[in-house]
Amino acid sequence: MASRKLVLFVAAAVVCAAALMPRPAVAQLRTDYYASVCPNLENIVRGSVRQSMAQSQISAPAALRLFFHDCAVQGCDASIMIVNSNGDDEWRNTDNQSLKREGFQTILNAKAAVDSDQQCRNKVSCADILALAAREAVLQSGGPYYQVELGRYDGRASTRASVVLPRVNFNLDQLNAFFSGLGFNQTEMVALLGAHTLGAADCPFFQYRIGSDPTMDQSLASQLRGTCGSNPTNGFAFLDPSPVNFDNAFYRNLQAGRGILGSDQVLYSDTRSRAAVDGYAANQGAFFNEFVAAITKLGRIGVKTAANGEIRRDCRFTN
Repeated sequence: MASRKLVLFVAAAVVCAAALMPRPAVAQLRTDYYASVCPNLENIVRGSVRQSMAQSQISAPAALRLFFHDCAVQGCDASIMIVNSNGDDEWRNTDNQSLKREGFQTILNAKAAVDSDQQCRNKVSCADILALAAREAVLQSGGPYYQVELGRYDGRASTRASVVLPRVNFNLDQLNAFFSGLGFNQTEMVALLGAHTLGAADCPFFQYRIGSDPTMDQSLASQLRGTCGSNPTNGFAFLDPSPVNFDNAFYRNLQAGRGILGSDQVLYSDTRSRAAVDGYAANQGAFFNEFVAAITKLGRIGVKTAANGEIRRDCRFTN
């Protein structure tokens, strides 16, 4: 959810961009969508994601982040997975350079596992596999189980110009403007950003804050100065103290001024959103419940149908 450019957008520009975001479309989505077509779908994806996570701890946060980057652009249609021969696709936009290859590979592995079942072959969309993999990333990292609504078709288009995402230096007004365009209120946004309890950020995404941002804990600033000073290109920092566990430590981290990304720390430094951070920091169950509601809502954005989508045989290419 970041860009290396660190360009400060004015809130009005974000509102204009958010107005163009795909709106929710939920009529066809249901949790039993593949019950008669691919009855073992969830177990297949669960096993595949488990294998990916065993191979790399990056797989879970990378797959979860991939789901947001997909849904927030053209809707939940797996367009983020498309590779265009001319290089004009979403994942090669600067805003998507933070996405890790392990996330893409987790989805490709799950797709291959699903298609290895003769009953399921070429009947399950990449978009639905991505949604299920995101749930498994949460669940298998210690987070809540939730039923995933299914029935998405895959999009047929992916362009660099279509990508508009929140920046790491956004203030609260800018964040609210962007997420309201997706249909989220401020509290829902704070819950959804709790996904940052998993994973890490590379130095270029937060180095500008070190020594210049008074909201950053000084001991953390000193630590990060050492991390990024010697090797800023390859250096990174975990987003909270338990980066492989899906928990509410992210919010306690913000209370201590130890948020890595500026757009995360502002959730606590701005008094308008502080109460939500305090609430989730004090009550992990409340965070889990509201995160589930938020990510379910995210999964309804811009859903494609058979009329404007397809079931891709290879997630990387349109049929």
